[in-house]
Amino acid sequence: MTEDMEAGVLSAIDAIRPALQADGGDIEFKTIDENMVVHVNLLGACGSCAVSAMTLKAGVERIIKDRVPEIVAVEADNVDHEALA
Repeated sequence: MTEDMEAGVLSAIDAIRPALQADGGDIEFKTIDENMVVHVNLLGACGSCAVSAMTLKAGVERIIKDRVPEIVAVEADNVDHEALA
């Protein structure tokens, strides 16, 4: 992982954040692992919303992967997706 990749991910998160905050949520960057997976925490309404998995994959992941093509996935470490299903 390079500093440029992390900067790109942080920039993408900053672009996404206003939409999440408008819905009472937020997103927190944690790390990029050795498999090029971005790890985040979904906060506020985003952490408990039944559609948070869809928001993560369809919105957050798509935008991050568009801006940083090396990224293969985005995972919310603090969301139990099975419990929301």
